[in-house]
Amino acid sequence: MATDQFGLTGGDYVPDPEQETALLIEGFFGHIAAVLREHSLPENLLAAMRPRHEELETANAHLIVDEPARFNLRITLALVAAYESLLPRLGREAAISAIRAALIEPLGDAVRAGTRAMLDTAPDPFTALVAVSKSREEHAFGEGFTFRRPVDDDRRYFLDIHRCFYHDVLVANSAPELTPVLCAFDGNWIEAIDPDRDGFRFERTTTIGLGGTHCPFHFTRTGAREPATD
Repeated sequence: MATDQFGLTGGDYVPDPEQETALLIEGFFGHIAAVLREHSLPENLLAAMRPRHEELETANAHLIVDEPARFNLRITLALVAAYESLLPRLGREAAISAIRAALIEPLGDAVRAGTRAMLDTAPDPFTALVAVSKSREEHAFGEGFTFRRPVDDDRRYFLDIHRCFYHDVLVANSAPELTPVLCAFDGNWIEAIDPDRDGFRFERTTTIGLGGTHCPFHFTRTGAREPATD
């Protein structure tokens, strides 16, 4: 049985950006420490990244538009602080790859397990995951993102993101190439969806970070669900 570290299965999920951001950043820098060892880089680079992260937060404080943006800024600038240090030592491709793994892997299993547990216990997985999406749109993303919802009914929920706060911060810090790293983090919960088992599919054909005009997050019912086997 999958476990639910983030409290998704209660049916009244509200994200805790402070707690989730702390977990994400600690996991991120912990993974970066392993990258330094793997590439025989000085361990004191990590110690330098922490104050640099704080410097970047102070310098970019004017970008904060609401409380969720405060935490999203912190996450995004952790990537920038690490990238500034790794880029001249590893090169662009390897530095981005290392940062991508450091963001995705530490909480990947927990996010997939929590999402799977929620879908397995929900009377209607489609409705449950749409509710989580809407809660995160309000409490975890906020006004730094521009959301449009061309379809929102019992069979489809089409959410289109036309402004991405993460991307805006990275552009302002001359690191837009890191935006796809943040896009990739969503793969942790996307991979938990089983259309045959859950009765709906999720599609995201592009993102702003990948050159799209917007990020389409589209949920569509597919029909009858197969019963869970575990």
